Amino acid sequence: MRWTIQQTEEGKLLRDYLRNTQGFSRRILKSLVYDGGTLLVNNEKADLRYILKTDDIVTLEFPSEVKGNHMHAEPIPLNIVYEDESVLVINKQAGVATIPSMNHQTGTIANGVLYHYETHNIPYTVHVVTRLDRDTSGLLLIAKHRYSHSLLSSIQKNGGVKRKYFAVVDGVPTPIQGTINANIGRKEGSIIERIVREDGQQAITHYEVKQDNRWYALIAVQLETGRTHQIRVHFSHIGHPLLGDDLYGGSKNLIERQALHCYFLSFEHPMTKEIMSFQVDLPEDMKKILPEE
Repeated sequence: MRWTIQQTEEGKLLRDYLRNTQGFSRRILKSLVYDGGTLLVNNEKADLRYILKTDDIVTLEFPSEVKGNHMHAEPIPLNIVYEDESVLVINKQAGVATIPSMNHQTGTIANGVLYHYETHNIPYTVHVVTRLDRDTSGLLLIAKHRYSHSLLSSIQKNGGVKRKYFAVVDGVPTPIQGTINANIGRKEGSIIERIVREDGQQAITHYEVKQDNRWYALIAVQLETGRTHQIRVHFSHIGHPLLGDDLYGGSKNLIERQALHCYFLSFEHPMTKEIMSFQVDLPEDMKKILPEE
């Protein structure tokens, strides 16, 4: 990673430049200094108290990241849509968990990403920014290293990461375009299931019916909030559960998994500040429910 110091930054401590201008957290700076990272100014080693001058070239290399005890590289197929030194965008297949859990300790996207990293000598671990449920397909965003993850987390909190979904639901919602504003919380006695409840967290879902055959509807969905199972819970709540989502009342006659797909992803790139946008097609198992006429 390299930056050329502008005149407006002259006289600042290197520490303050990295923290205030480039967004480094104290934790990341500490790791850079004490865990084997490299920090250079004009190709010479420098400490954080160095006073910057115009046209100084600051270069850094992060230390290798320690992988979790339960994280193991596996040759899981990955549909990589975009990759650079800071981010990875993947079109996730249905039926594959994003990260390991008690029920899915292997065979996850994270295991596949670690294998990809090892194959290409990338010294990082997995930092998921936008997670998808196991049976939800579509675009997900992964930060390559801790610094990128830290910046993307802040960008996400400020609304700089946007996702849009397609879902196929039972029946046709009315009105055909609207907003569901209903708080979501845990269902009593369950560690997985969520329900609409007054004392839950605020949850807002915008939707528009794109196609229907009177029995089922393809809807485009955009979240204003990001609660666990939000789309699934909200459409079940209004009487139109997602097809295949038997946890929330959806029929599995036409599809074996919840008919939910993240088809659009945009975000502010953590390094370049450019707005990156990606879009992928609807998967075949959802296409065949409502074939185009």
